[in-house]
Order: sequence, then structure tokens, then C-alpha cells
Amino acid sequence: MSATLIDGKARAAALRETVAVAVARLKDDAGLEPGLAVVLVGEDPASKVYVSNKIRLTRECGMRSIEHILPEATSQADLIALVEKLNADPGIDGILVQMPLPAHIDSDAVVLAIDPAKDVDGLHPVNAGRIVLGKPGLVPCTPQGCVILAKEALAEKNGGDLSGLNALVVGRSILVGKPVALLLQNENCTVTMAHSRTRDLETVCRQADILVAAVGRAQMIKGDWIKPGACVIDVGINRIAAPERGEGKTRLVGDVDFETAVEVAGQITPVPGGVGPMTIACLLANTVRAACRRRGLAEPDLG
Repeated sequence: MSATLIDGKARAAALRETVAVAVARLKDDAGLEPGLAVVLVGEDPASKVYVSNKIRLTRECGMRSIEHILPEATSQADLIALVEKLNADPGIDGILVQMPLPAHIDSDAVVLAIDPAKDVDGLHPVNAGRIVLGKPGLVPCTPQGCVILAKEALAEKNGGDLSGLNALVVGRSILVGKPVALLLQNENCTVTMAHSRTRDLETVCRQADILVAAVGRAQMIKGDWIKPGACVIDVGINRIAAPERGEGKTRLVGDVDFETAVEVAGQITPVPGGVGPMTIACLLANTVRAACRRRGLAEPDLG
């Protein structure tokens, strides 16, 4: 058996196209051009790449992109003052402060300063609480992408209805593990949360119809841990040595041992090219949702 690859790049491109169509209609019908403000503090190379991609794709979808690139030494007070300024700006619909922040800044305090209605990263406690309550809110982008991919991967099998399926989330972070577990519960899955200290994790994994790996350990979950035919969503992004590519070379792998898992799973996301591209696409969709909600407009169907 060889699993069907879940093409996150293609699904993300389709979602971005849907967002672009929705933005064009908002401009024509309501004179509305959604605006996303991205704030980067410091010179972290990965963060600079992420921010650059977010800016480019925001503009490609027809939205306004406002960038604030701040020096590493920026104080927490100055950063929060900028966030408060963006909160008050009626032309800004979404605010994203790129993480991680420099060590001298309390990221929790910065997230709390963001207006929940503009929190397109879905990290504010108000939006987290809405997920718990099953109420509409701005959902964290990576967990949102995981559920979209799982539903579409299983569309042929059960029409995308996840009701009654056993879902296992390996990882309990506030960024991915906890919110994706809640989202799967809201899809009527029977959800188990596990982590690196779960007893007999291999047996727990073998019971899952949907397995979301978000534990942050390279290739931790082996193929023989996976239930035959299960849908595997690998959120992990780990860089490991790749001596076969030359001295000092590395490659990206997930939290799942892909080479063995692909022979057992029914559907599986690759790394890279799986969940990652969905994160920015969902961010753009959240910006459109925020723009509509703030103005009392009907939300477009973004899937």
C-alpha cells in the first residue's frame, strides 16, 4: 500500500485564488480593500523570509499590505504602542506580529495588546475561548489548515464529514496541538491528545483514523505506529543532517518518518509541501473574514 500525497501547495493556491476573488468582489460591491499589517522585530532570517512571503501573497490577492520592520532593540513598550496604533487604524483589518520576538519582549503581552477582531493569527485568548465554545472567531492559521487538508483528503471516502472518526493529536502546544484538537472536536471527531510523555504512544497512534503530528521531534512517529489507511497530517518542520547531499548539508523532515509511514497511511502530507503552505493561505482568508466582520458585512464562503 502507498498513501495518497496530500498536496498542500495546490490546496493553498486554490484557497488564495478564492480569497482573491472575494477581495475583488468586496472592492466592487462595498469599496472595501482589506488591509493586513505585518510587524517584524529583529533580523531572524527565517522570520524575514516568512514576512516577505506574507507581504507578497497579500498583495497578489489584492489586499493592502502594511509592513513595520523594527530593530532588534525595540522595547516592549514601543512595540505595544505600535500595536495599539494599528488597533485604532480603521484601514487595518488584520495585525500579525511575527514570532519569535526578541528575548527581552514578552510575546504574551504583545498578543494580549492586539484587538481580538484584528487578531488574524488567532492567538488572542478571546479567539482561543471562542474555539472552546464552538463560536465563530478568528482561528489559528496552521490548525485551520490541518483541518481543511484532513477534510479534503477524506472527501472521497466520507464526503469530508469527520464525524465519529478517532483523531489523535500528538503535541499540546498552544500554537497547534491544543487548537487543532478543539477544531477536530468541533468537527465531531472523538479526539485524544498525546505528547512525548504519553505511555505506550505507539499503541495510541495505531487507534487513530486521523493522526496530527505536532510534537516537534524529527521523524518520531514511525510507519508501524500508524493505523493502516489512516489520514496523517504532519505539522513538524525539523532540519536534520543530510550527508548524502554533501558535507554540512541538511534537509527538512516532519515529525513522521515519511518513508515508512507512506507505505501504511491512506493519505499523508509531505514535508515540505504539506501543511506549511496552508498557513499563509489561511492567514489571508482570516484577514478577509476580519474585514467583513468588523463592518457587519456578509462573509464570503472561503471553504
